[in-house]
Amino acid sequence: MASQLSRLSKRTSIHSTSLAAYRLHAAALTSTSDTNTTSIKPSSGTSLPCCSLTTSTATLKSKPVGLQSVAKVSRGLTLQASKMSTMSASHGHNEACCNIPPVVSEGYVAKGSYHELGDYKTYVTGPADAEKGIIVIYDIFGYFDQTLQGADILATGKKSQRHKVFIPDWFKGKPCPIEWFPPDTEEKQKSVGGFFSDPEHAPQTVAAKLPEYFKAVQASNPSIKSWGILGYCWGGKVASLITSGDSNLFQIAAAVHPAMVDAAEAGGIKVPFILLASGEEPAETIKEFESKLKVPNHVETFADQVHGFMAARADLSNPRVKEEYTRGYQTVLDFFGKNWS
Repeated sequence: MASQLSRLSKRTSIHSTSLAAYRLHAAALTSTSDTNTTSIKPSSGTSLPCCSLTTSTATLKSKPVGLQSVAKVSRGLTLQASKMSTMSASHGHNEACCNIPPVVSEGYVAKGSYHELGDYKTYVTGPADAEKGIIVIYDIFGYFDQTLQGADILATGKKSQRHKVFIPDWFKGKPCPIEWFPPDTEEKQKSVGGFFSDPEHAPQTVAAKLPEYFKAVQASNPSIKSWGILGYCWGGKVASLITSGDSNLFQIAAAVHPAMVDAAEAGGIKVPFILLASGEEPAETIKEFESKLKVPNHVETFADQVHGFMAARADLSNPRVKEEYTRGYQTVLDFFGKNWS
């Protein structure tokens, strides 16, 4: 295992060119704004839907954001030009509400607890005797109620599937502040650009650190014999980088409304892979990625959902979002159940 971890660490280091491009991409952000709307657009052409939002300015001037209040703030956020509809997502599935616990729209009480693992604060949820573990890479906003609820669903959402789930705090308590959105002032735009250009916030950096974290989590959870990874937004990029590496630590992977999708990585992915895209990810890029996968896979676009609909930006007070949030997690669990022995 030690040699395997070492090889993976070396493999992730070759992405320095990609990291440079990531930093250049963030530094080149341009913006346009009016009274209530700001759209930050990456000049390189790669989609960063998390940088294009609309909201009421008053929403963000309310109380400081905490785990319980943050869901209320996120309900004021919608992506620019995105409107909820009643259209069905592609690749129809059975209704999820009959299989996983009812999703809580507001005031969710997390079922897990926080522990220090591998020098990272980590949200841990799921049965103590679980034999399968999932490492979740959160989105840029860190610990949100919607993300924690998703982790709890992954842990015990289906009686036939028991997972122990871990969400490490890669940002060490300093995620991208929700108060920066929308980036409708020069100061906010500078702050957002600085966050994305910080090499510590690049997916390649997290991918390089993941093997050591994995080793610490595995040592403290010897009952877990098999591991999966799920990443939201830039975390989806981490999942793709790790599972396409020369050495791989995971037996299954999921990328949920992923950022920086690169079809060149798809052919190298060695484990069953599920990708759930929102309507904000570039359709042609997702299609090309799917076409190059050589492993059991499920690629689906939730066409009327915004980037972040299964994590921090899930407006669970909206019935349609709640429905697709629920179905999204059911789809992940179904895929894991069929392809993770």
